[in-house]
Amino acid sequence: MSKILVIAEGKDGVLRNVSFEAIAAAKQIDHDAEIVGVVLGKEQLEEQAEQLVHYGADRVIVVQHEELKAYTSEGYGQAVLSIISEEAPDGIVMGHTSIGKDLTPKIATKLDTGLVSDVIEIQQNEGRTEFIRPIYSGKAFERKTITDGITFVTIRPNNIAALEPDTSRNGEITTKDIDIKNIRTIVKEVVRKASEGVDLSEAKVVVAGGRGVKSEGGFKELYELADVLGAAVGASRGACDAGYCDYSLQIGQTGKVVTPDLYIAVGISGAIQHLAGMSHSKVIVAINKDPESNIFAVADYGIVGDLFEVLPLLVEEFKALKNTVNA
Repeated sequence: MSKILVIAEGKDGVLRNVSFEAIAAAKQIDHDAEIVGVVLGKEQLEEQAEQLVHYGADRVIVVQHEELKAYTSEGYGQAVLSIISEEAPDGIVMGHTSIGKDLTPKIATKLDTGLVSDVIEIQQNEGRTEFIRPIYSGKAFERKTITDGITFVTIRPNNIAALEPDTSRNGEITTKDIDIKNIRTIVKEVVRKASEGVDLSEAKVVVAGGRGVKSEGGFKELYELADVLGAAVGASRGACDAGYCDYSLQIGQTGKVVTPDLYIAVGISGAIQHLAGMSHSKVIVAINKDPESNIFAVADYGIVGDLFEVLPLLVEEFKALKNTVNA
């Protein structure tokens, strides 16, 4: 039986959804493989380990260490490489997140193996496992097949559906002691600039603003709409450069890549760099007063009008709909 490691990722003590999606991806690679989850952190990781079992992991390895209280590539790298050395897996899967993009290439280099990154779909074709990933800012796709060595991939969040959790599933959970040493990077304090609320990279609904929002105050109306929809707020680079919001909200080629079920683009012209970060959203709604804006070329629905007139109407309608549903 083959074995696939799934490296889970947590945030503020809670596992990110992409960790569960990675388990589903591992099963698509080899349905009969033993799925071994890996949870890293400082303390209180038992609940996270149980969640991985509920979502399909056969067993979970927990690594608790003072040096794992915050992410560093050295600390996490030593822990993961130690587990890989002991488990000798046939495959490794992790989310294509900020941490995943930093950690996995370094591990692949240490293992002298290849890495297929940013996978959005896994298919079986004539006995071969094919990994599909976007290239050229999402304008084309390539299919990759691994013919030798470890199957090492990262998956884009919100593209491979997680399995339905089964709280009755049981799996072995073991704690492994690893000697993490010679750490050259020490995290003394973490200052968060990301917005509160829904995680942008995993949000099912995103409300994003561009230069058309005109000011930092204009973004308050986006937050009001996002609050009604349970959405995350994002931005184009133009809005970030203009100082309307923090760069942690940037979506695009040099920002975050998102694939929500619903993407509402407000006052965004649709520069190709921005489209690279959101064009694969399942449904795109564009609000812009310029009917010739590029954003309408990728939008499923378009509203031509002044966003400062349209947004209050949307907020009012969604609130009414929400009250009707909850009544």
